Amino acid sequence: MNSLALPFFRRPVLWALLALLLLWLPVVLRGPDSYVILDDNLDAEVSVPVLLHRFGVTLDYRPEASIPAIMNGLPRSAQRPGLNVTVGLFGLLPPLAAYWTNDLLVRAAALLGIYLLLRRYGLPRAQDRPLSAAVALAWAVLPMHSMYGLSALGTPWPVLAVLNLRAGRGRWWDWLILVAFPLWSMLVLAGFFLLVALGGLLLADALRTRRIGWAAWGGVAVLALGYLLVEWPLISSTLLHPQFVPHRVEFRLAELTPKGLKAGILSSWQYFMWGQYHASRFFRGIILLTLPAAAWWHWRRGSADRRWELPVLLGLLGLLLLAVFCGFYPQLMGPVQRVAPSLGAFNLSRFHFLTPLLWFGLWVVALRELPAGRLRTGLVTLQLLLGLVQNPEWAQNLRRWTGRPDAHEPSWQQFLAPELLTHVRQRLEQRSGQPASAWRVACLGLPPAVAQLGGFYTLDSYQSTYPLRYKHRFRPLIAGELAKSPELQRYFDDWGSRCYLFSAELGRNFRVARADGLVVQHWRFDAAAFRRLGGRYVLAAARLARPAEAGLRPVGYFTEPGAYWGLYIYEAKP
Repeated sequence: MNSLALPFFRRPVLWALLALLLLWLPVVLRGPDSYVILDDNLDAEVSVPVLLHRFGVTLDYRPEASIPAIMNGLPRSAQRPGLNVTVGLFGLLPPLAAYWTNDLLVRAAALLGIYLLLRRYGLPRAQDRPLSAAVALAWAVLPMHSMYGLSALGTPWPVLAVLNLRAGRGRWWDWLILVAFPLWSMLVLAGFFLLVALGGLLLADALRTRRIGWAAWGGVAVLALGYLLVEWPLISSTLLHPQFVPHRVEFRLAELTPKGLKAGILSSWQYFMWGQYHASRFFRGIILLTLPAAAWWHWRRGSADRRWELPVLLGLLGLLLLAVFCGFYPQLMGPVQRVAPSLGAFNLSRFHFLTPLLWFGLWVVALRELPAGRLRTGLVTLQLLLGLVQNPEWAQNLRRWTGRPDAHEPSWQQFLAPELLTHVRQRLEQRSGQPASAWRVACLGLPPAVAQLGGFYTLDSYQSTYPLRYKHRFRPLIAGELAKSPELQRYFDDWGSRCYLFSAELGRNFRVARADGLVVQHWRFDAAAFRRLGGRYVLAAARLARPAEAGLRPVGYFTEPGAYWGLYIYEAKP
């Protein structure tokens, strides 16, 4: 009997959805005082859809289209597609409402996706509906970057659709899933690797059975065509008709990570036991604890059936090999890039976006060997609690409710400080006699995304891809500080996605709080090169002890009671 045909109180999946909503109410009810993941999220990803809509270029794919507030006009094709669901939500709702709506919808979709996958293939027995719902809830609360949509926790949906087609029981909704999934995920993060994995599965089937599952291959083709349509501007502008040479061609990941066997083993261990933070970083200990418990129970029952052991061992071996590949990937790319330097632009270690689902699949294989009762319930509960505790947005907001906020993890309102940035922008517009669009700023000690969302036009930014030519034009501004710090020099020259104003004294501290009271004693800054790029003002979260040495003159100090920042404003001398 289909679980959705049951009365409401007997539909475990609906109770799981209700539990998810209740768990997230304390998060969203904090409103502007809620905590949102900062690194690679609020400092980078959130500003993108806001600016796309602000400048009316969401669906403008002309070669000359750009976002003028970023890097003197960041090409539109360098940003995520306008057909993306997350981007669309930011066009319908204010930024904070759009963020939490997207987060909740992604988690709800993730819960339903893995529940349906488990009910069909993992835990098909009617009595296992509550277990499927509980596992689905534990899946949906895992830490993730929801700005990437379904790229991480939404992978059960295309897997379910292709498995249905492979088994010969596909329906119209399976095709719809494969058409829709590219609209809410990212090709460069998960889509390409999902296509490779599904294609590899079907290829293995064909070699084993000597038959081709045309329907399943058709499903993979539909998924690929969906990505081709949604991501066409990116594909066209980078592969077919390049509009610019991306800064990624200078990526040298081997120079950014520790080298040697010990470093590779340590990195592999971290990938195996915790995963990667973009693709859901959580401790795999509860899952690994379940495996010997299932083996012991299996042995205790005296069962001669050993069929469950093979998928577990193969799954563990596959996850271990994948972790080793990801852990050693930067070192492996070193010799490869000496032959083909531009291959560094592609990050093949992103197969780690598939590992959370593989781990949960392994877990379910073990859970179904355990009898219903306290042991199984306890393991699932522990994993649910572990996911919540390791979810920074849930854990940090809980701390805020208990009156113990982390001083170095500001809320949305504190981080973006809209009143402060508006006040500073109005003062500088009044001082210059021109609107903010007529001149450019750059930031020291705070992410440029804060200034961008505050209405400023920044020369600096955090972008996954932007023109290499611009990186080379920006470098003279910070060349003096890079010369003082080999670490920062490698960070910019061999990566450079954070195209920031650097200070050797601050290092990689890009969040200098007002309470820190940091002072930069000597800052080697090329104010002339700054002016040539259109720069006029520097927004600094740390005070410059000798601004004249950097070719700057103080304008003033600004702050607001609720702001995380205190901003020292400096003007470049003509």
